[in-house]
Order: sequence, then structure tokens, then C-alpha cells
Amino acid sequence: MAPVEPPTITEAGLTLRPWRPDDADAVLRACQDPAISRWTTVPSPYLPEHAVGFVAEHAPAGWAAGTRAPFAVCDAATGELLGSCGLVSLDRAGGQGEIGYWTAPWARGRGVAVRATRIVARWAFESVGLRRLVWRAEVGNHASRLVALRAGFAMEGILRRDAPAGAGETDSWIGSLLPDDPIPAPGREPARPGSVEARRAAVFAGDQPTMTADAPGGRIRLRRPGPADVDRIAATCRDDAAIRWTSVPDPYHRRDAEHFLADAEQRWARGAGAVFAIAGPAGTFDGSMALRLSAADPAVADVGFLISPAARNRGYASAALAVVCAWAFDALIVHRVEWRAHVGNTASRRVAEKAGFTVEGVTRGGLAHRGARVDVWVGALLVDDRST
Repeated sequence: MAPVEPPTITEAGLTLRPWRPDDADAVLRACQDPAISRWTTVPSPYLPEHAVGFVAEHAPAGWAAGTRAPFAVCDAATGELLGSCGLVSLDRAGGQGEIGYWTAPWARGRGVAVRATRIVARWAFESVGLRRLVWRAEVGNHASRLVALRAGFAMEGILRRDAPAGAGETDSWIGSLLPDDPIPAPGREPARPGSVEARRAAVFAGDQPTMTADAPGGRIRLRRPGPADVDRIAATCRDDAAIRWTSVPDPYHRRDAEHFLADAEQRWARGAGAVFAIAGPAGTFDGSMALRLSAADPAVADVGFLISPAARNRGYASAALAVVCAWAFDALIVHRVEWRAHVGNTASRRVAEKAGFTVEGVTRGGLAHRGARVDVWVGALLVDDRST
């Protein structure tokens, strides 16, 4: 394929230019950052020879072969290196390229990656003639996803087991940008700073929180469930009440508990909600509380919970539910949390009502359960209910 002539572009306070041999020291310093090592394909540990090879050999070879278009992203006024952005793969015959970027630790919080991505996108469409740009990132890389959203990329879904070799069997998010898609102006992007998307990205980019609550049976702790909980999860889900009122597998095996833990990890990584273990005063697993964000309406979430037989009638579930809903309202900017239970599951209804939920009615045949359709109670707690 014919080479691509590397341009120098100055726009929006940035200069995007080809990499130079004298960039090696700054690249080496930037790539010591744990986030770059975690979420990109740079070698780890990152050594001086890796930086020299990238700026002096790999980057120029990509331009010369016409298969990549890597830019150094610099401060337009000072020339300081701020990051990297460009096309990590380029198929001019097919009219498609894949964008990739990282921001040096000393340049974060200034919108560098968003501005650079917009510049590269316009250049790729107008000068190279591409018809589609693709963005991919490992599920859980919320910072990269937020950049893509703010640059105008549409999220298209998840590619299963798409992680680079050596990263394990992890999934990737994928998004795209087309020439006729609007590239948002600064301050008008859908995921601008302070937006729901931005605030949620910041939450899910970190560790799942641990919270406490006081219940009649003692202080409880809501924490991330882990491998030490497997046996107690399995025992809880084999209980007759769990089988009667929930959709847990029947019979319930240890591998089902392990699958539950894996699903909880994926829910957090994808930013789809959170699963908390309810630990009583002894510190052991006494139940679970799940919050699921609606894919259809970002202002809505729903909850589900299960309490171990030995921990029932201690007020753990209602205390945990109240705390998780408060977290959803404050941290995730949820407006409405919904609760559902089979008609007749009075224990679940008492938990919801004690936590402040209003039962709104019955949905006839609203749930598929073990080969039949059952009626369900429906209730909700609104963020405005806290002030009434």
C-alpha cells in the first residue's frame, strides 16, 4: 500500500505531528503509568528500548507502509508531549481505520484525548477519505469509552473474547464514527463533564464501594462478593424460599455460585450496575443485593435481593436496600428504582415497604418463572421520595 504523508495539524490548543526520535524520553516516562500499562498493548515493563523502537521505527514504518497513522499530541504553545492519538490500523482500500489514544499522566483532566480524537477523525475523513472509524476498548476501560462518546462515536455493542493476546478471555466494547455523524463541539458533547455518562464513567472506573448500614440485627456491610462467599451463596440459593420466589437454578451447584460471581464482576466492568454481598456482624455472607441499570432508560434501575435463611428477620435486607438506593440516586444519578416480586411474596414486599418503596400495582403474567407466567407486584422508590 502506498505511504501516507504525515501532516502536522495545529488546532484547539494542540499540535498533532509525526513522532520524532527525541520524543523517546517523554514516551518512556508516560508509559510507566499503570493505567496505560493496564489498558493498552504497550509492553510491560516498558523499557527505554521500547520507547526508542516506537518513535524511531514502529511509528515511521506505519506511515511509510500506509497501514497506520500515529501522531504525537503536543501542547501547541509549549511543544510539551501530552499523549498519543492516531489510527492504529488503516485500510484505505476498505475505507476504514481504527483509532487509538492515550494521555500522559501529567496531561489528564484537560480534554486532551477528546480534542485529539476529533482532530484525527476530521483528518481521516477529509484528507484520507475514510468512510468509517472504529473504536475498541476492553470492557471496563470507562475512561476510553467516555472519550469516544464525547468525540461522537456511537456505541455498537460488545465483541466477545476480543482482548489482545495475553490479556485473557476478556470482551471489548466497539463503537464507530461515520463522516456524516456530527462531531460534537466543545461543551455540547453528549458525555460532557458533569453529565450522567461522565459521572457514571468515573464511578465504574474505580473500585466497587463498600458501604455500611445499621439494622435491627446489627451493623451490616455491603461489599463486593468474592470467592470466599461461594459456599454460603450456594447454601442460600438451595433454600426452599429462594427456589420458590426467585429464578436461581434448581438444583443449585457450586459452579452456579461461581457463575454468579463472574456475572457480578462483568456487571460492574460494563457499567451496568452492581452486586453487593450483605455481610452481617460476623463478616460472613448473609445475602446479596443487586442493582441493575436500565438499558432503555438511564434514569431507571431495578433491584433484587436474597437473604440467607439464618439471617432472616434481622432487618438486613431493608437496611441494605435503603443504602443501595441512596448510592444509586447520589452516585449514579438514578431517578427511579423499581422493585418486583411474585404476588404472594410478602417477605419481599415488607422489605421494600420498610425501605420506603410504594407498591404501585400488579402486572398480570409479568414474569416467566419455571415454565409458567406469574403475576408480580410492582413498586418504586423515587429520588424525590427522600424529601417527603
